[in-house]
Amino acid sequence: MTRAKKSLSSLEQRIGHRFTDRTLIERALSHVSAVRGDTRVKSYQRLEFLGDHVLGLVISDMLFRAFPRADEGELSQRLSDLVRKETCTEVALAIDIGPHLRLGAGELRTGGRKKSAILGDVCEAVIGAVFLDGGYAAAEKMVELLWRERMLDSQRPLRDAKTILQEWAQARGLPPPFYRETERRGPDHRPLFRIAVELPGVAATEGTGPTKRDAEQAAAAAMLARQGVAAAAGDHA
Repeated sequence: MTRAKKSLSSLEQRIGHRFTDRTLIERALSHVSAVRGDTRVKSYQRLEFLGDHVLGLVISDMLFRAFPRADEGELSQRLSDLVRKETCTEVALAIDIGPHLRLGAGELRTGGRKKSAILGDVCEAVIGAVFLDGGYAAAEKMVELLWRERMLDSQRPLRDAKTILQEWAQARGLPPPFYRETERRGPDHRPLFRIAVELPGVAATEGTGPTKRDAEQAAAAAMLARQGVAAAAGDHA
């Protein structure tokens, strides 16, 4: 067994999946700087796209089963927290993905193995690779292994920024906050939304995020901060 295969075997043990097709995990670990030709096909980018959506589905199912009394808003807030890039980076660090990355010389010189953006993206790419290699059941097993403790870490209900802002407005006799999309940019597979929130007699605030819901939460949090209202503990919008 070569040193490279031993290295991949150790990673396979940590994610709980042994690959039948090793090219999938190798591609999931390959940054665009390390490949030639059609980098979008040969690097982790396409697998990252797939893994992002698989992760969302698995976590949604886990939350649905783990919190039977939670409403849609709470489930959405928990989902947003668990699938955000920062959490994926934490998981990547926990399973020590960095030493396995294939990086170009430039990324190696600038510390690419420790860059949060790369680690988070590769974590999603590995999920996509596991899904293609072993199907949904294999991806579900990996996600449950690496995310379940994080999911159960906070059992108490969450109150997100939108909920707090609506309650604050209601207590002052104001109508519900109005959310308005002011900008959308970026490619279809990775958009960035800008949302403004408005209340009568209150200066509007804006927030941005990869989904409209995230941007709305950010806008609500900004208005709460401007009004001196503390956001709920556990609000990660």
